[in-house]
Amino acid sequence: MSHKLRTMAVEGSDIAPWLEDIAALRIRVFRDFPYLYDGSYDYEREYLRTYAESDTAVCVLALDGDRVVGASTGMAMADETEEFRKPLEEAGHDTGSIFYCAESVLMPEYRGRGLYRAFFDEREAHARKSGKRLSVFCAVERPENHPLRPAGYQSLDPIWRRFGYQPMVGVSARFRWKDIDLAQETEKRLAFYQKWL
Repeated sequence: MSHKLRTMAVEGSDIAPWLEDIAALRIRVFRDFPYLYDGSYDYEREYLRTYAESDTAVCVLALDGDRVVGASTGMAMADETEEFRKPLEEAGHDTGSIFYCAESVLMPEYRGRGLYRAFFDEREAHARKSGKRLSVFCAVERPENHPLRPAGYQSLDPIWRRFGYQPMVGVSARFRWKDIDLAQETEKRLAFYQKWL
């Protein structure tokens, strides 16, 4: 790892100065498969503001010198939107004991240097400090024969399992966004993964 490459965790309102950088990363990284997200800054600002306004939120930044090259967010599930909470509540989970690991976005040239693992470690440490017992996240599901699936695409599922996360059988969320190759928003299914802390 470069001597200039480091991670830094910021919490609650301290996330606010970094929102533009995080928005730019989300728009850039989530254009790639499997998200194929055709993002807008207006939506990103509104979405990310939730983190700056939550005293349970954390953002782990990956910095190369002063440049933000990655970011990973999370907050208490109780502070998340109904779309995320409801599938867990319907499955009988107490969302008050759950920490939600939201996105991890990292520029491609910085992958494979341990930053992704650091994103999970630091969010889980924040979750434990907050008294949460279960860490969860969502991942979009795409068919094997999706036309924009790159040749040689490798799912992150084996990595998540190595980090201690397992799929939550029968628990999924549904979200709509516009794919880069479509004119309209379409509904996506996102599978939940869990890890006891």
